[in-house]
Amino acid sequence: MTDIRPLLNDDAKFSDKGYYFEFPIRRRSKALEANAYYFGNTEWAEEYLTYCHRSDTFKSRWAAATGDWSGKTVIDIGCGPGNIYATLQDNGKPAYLIGVDVAPKSLELAGQLGYTPVLADAHNLPFKSGIADIVVLNAALHHCENMDAVLKEAARLVKPGGVLVTDHDPQFSAWNYKGAAKLLWNIRLLWYRVTGHGFHKTSEQQKWGLACEIHHKPGHGVKKEMFESVLEPHGFDVKVYPHNHDLGKEVLAGNTGKADLKYRLGNILSGRNPSSLNSALTLMCVAKKAVSPLY
Repeated sequence: MTDIRPLLNDDAKFSDKGYYFEFPIRRRSKALEANAYYFGNTEWAEEYLTYCHRSDTFKSRWAAATGDWSGKTVIDIGCGPGNIYATLQDNGKPAYLIGVDVAPKSLELAGQLGYTPVLADAHNLPFKSGIADIVVLNAALHHCENMDAVLKEAARLVKPGGVLVTDHDPQFSAWNYKGAAKLLWNIRLLWYRVTGHGFHKTSEQQKWGLACEIHHKPGHGVKKEMFESVLEPHGFDVKVYPHNHDLGKEVLAGNTGKADLKYRLGNILSGRNPSSLNSALTLMCVAKKAVSPLY
């Protein structure tokens, strides 16, 4: 594994576990434990690596947002088994490619892809400020107990001129189902628990998958205002792009794409225009830190 000591806080203490570095976690919340359990399951982690965030549209969108990785310091917070670099290896070889997660099995898989795996709490990372050219959080914020705190901690790591990119977190307004849509949502969850129907193969896998995504439910999710309020005071130029997962770099030109029928129906039944920006399933944030202060 790459020697990461030059990147660490002076008081950071860790254990070398052979295939990952482990840092103390001060508070093991239910959300953290659920993520450690789900992504620590060998079969589930391998399935996630094979099927999630591996599409050509994902690759196009992320390659355009992050740019060339060659020779750079890249920190992937909530890396799971390593999906981002598995998809973006054509973007170049970083000088440092650090993957942070709480599940040892996922970190093992990420290490096999070229990550230096780090087990740590995203709310309290052991790294110095201003060390990273690129910080990424894909489908990660909504797995964390305090999304604002994790976003602020990620922003702390970005050096002047660097970029922070997040994606695949549910947009609050699109998932805030009302009335009949909320009823159908609850029926859907019951059906999943009973049958294991959906992406997950079993009801047990579905149960822990839902437990991981603590902010992916009606009344939860991310908002454009959250990214702006957290990042702009720290010198970031913040761009937020609503989208529906089916487009590549066109998202960065303001195109949202079209959601599947079931999601469009959910927004219609909630009294919203399914084609509006507020009905797009996901927000992608691309925030670039100014080389010099903006104020």
